[in-house]
Order: sequence, then C-alpha cells, then structure tokens
Amino acid sequence: MPKTTQLRTYTVRDGLLDEWAQRWREEIVPLRLKLGFTIGGAWVDRELNQFLWLISYEGQETFAERNALYWASPEREAMGLNPDDYLVRTEERTVEKTY
Repeated sequence: MPKTTQLRTYTVRDGLLDEWAQRWREEIVPLRLKLGFTIGGAWVDRELNQFLWLISYEGQETFAERNALYWASPEREAMGLNPDDYLVRTEERTVEKTY
C-alpha cells in the first residue's frame, strides 16, 4: 500500500495539554512505532489549547486497517487512556508531502 500520512489536530480540555502531551509521548508513541507507524513530529499550540501531530503508515495493510489493529491491541487497552477524558475535538486530515 502507498504511504498515507495524517495531520491530526486535537483540541484538549483546559488544563490538560501538558498531561496529554506527556502521555502521548510515553504511551501512544512507543506502541504506534512498534506497529509500524512513523511519527513526523508533534506540536502544541498553547493559545488554542491544541495538540498537532503527523502520523504515517506504509505497509501491507491500509492505514485504516493498521489503525484498527492499534485500537484493538491489548497494549492499547492496557493503557487505560480514554481520549474523551482529554480531547474536546479531533480533526484528521490525510495529507501528501509536496516538499
């Protein structure tokens, strides 16, 4: 399958931006990498209380199939991390690199 990259923008609940970023780094990133995803970077926009990141996958499955594997994994369940506890709004855009 061709490489798919998503730009994800999360609006985080007031007062939880740093905690979300830390849990994302320590818990989500290692599992995503283990499952073959690549992370193109992550940023916080404190003014808008947003967390933005780039995630890519290129492999045998589609991005959606591999993402479903991530969500169904025992490691993901063991995190005890419910995004709804942190995130008010999520936006996912599939993007293509031009430069």
